[in-house]
Amino acid sequence: MAVSAVAALGCTAACGGGGSGQDGKASRPTAGERTGTSSDGSPQPRDTRGAKDTQDTQDGQSTQDAQDGQGTRGPRDPETPRGTPDAGKAAAGPLSEARLKKAALVTGDVKGYEIDTSGAADLLGGSAPAAPSRCQPIADMFLFATDPDPENAVSRGVGAKDELDASVTTLALLSYGPGGAEKVMDGLRAATEDCTAYRHTGYEYKNVKGLPDPDRGDESVAYRLLASIEGARVPVAYTVVRRGTTLVAFSSMNMLKADRVEVPDELVAAQLKKLARTTG
Repeated sequence: MAVSAVAALGCTAACGGGGSGQDGKASRPTAGERTGTSSDGSPQPRDTRGAKDTQDTQDGQSTQDAQDGQGTRGPRDPETPRGTPDAGKAAAGPLSEARLKKAALVTGDVKGYEIDTSGAADLLGGSAPAAPSRCQPIADMFLFATDPDPENAVSRGVGAKDELDASVTTLALLSYGPGGAEKVMDGLRAATEDCTAYRHTGYEYKNVKGLPDPDRGDESVAYRLLASIEGARVPVAYTVVRRGTTLVAFSSMNMLKADRVEVPDELVAAQLKKLARTTG
């Protein structure tokens, strides 16, 4: 029920400012269709990027999934301090949706948590202009949208088995072409330094505050904010980690104990370890 409530809040926030697909979910426009907002409130087009075709290999994987190589800033084991050489290898291209699903946490991976893989857990949304525009990366991440768009993405709802725990976490795995994941992280990091409040799809978000670097993966960023949606004041905490060309993103809400909202560190660690085991 808690995961469904979060999904409803997410859909309300996303659908309030843009179109939806035939299934009722917010559409994920291409980068060329997405717009930003200037300081005077007028929409401005964002950078476009060309569509990239991939060919299947004989074993059914994409050419990019089949190629393994060293990233520009190669991933490390989540428990390994940054700067450790030869910490691991990253796929040269974006992970396929099938590989992301295989890498995503499931019930039983983390003690005390249940993972929802149903349609109610699909909180991937599209982008809509935020004002001021410097807050756009944070506004997009509310439903795990980014600029550039990920090549593939999956999301999961996570709830504590303890019925007295009202916290709900959503995780997403997002895979990118070369340089894409780094660009998203740069945008988020800059936004947590420059953005304190914004308006997005008709709703107010304030008290945006950067949190200490979780020091995970190749690079990571954490922040929190207070969303005001349909009369509800919803505190939300975020942790986003890059491992090679893949982002592991978490958002956590606790509508009963606002001062307790945080992304559980055990979930972050478990997801990064499973991603590493799955992708090599």
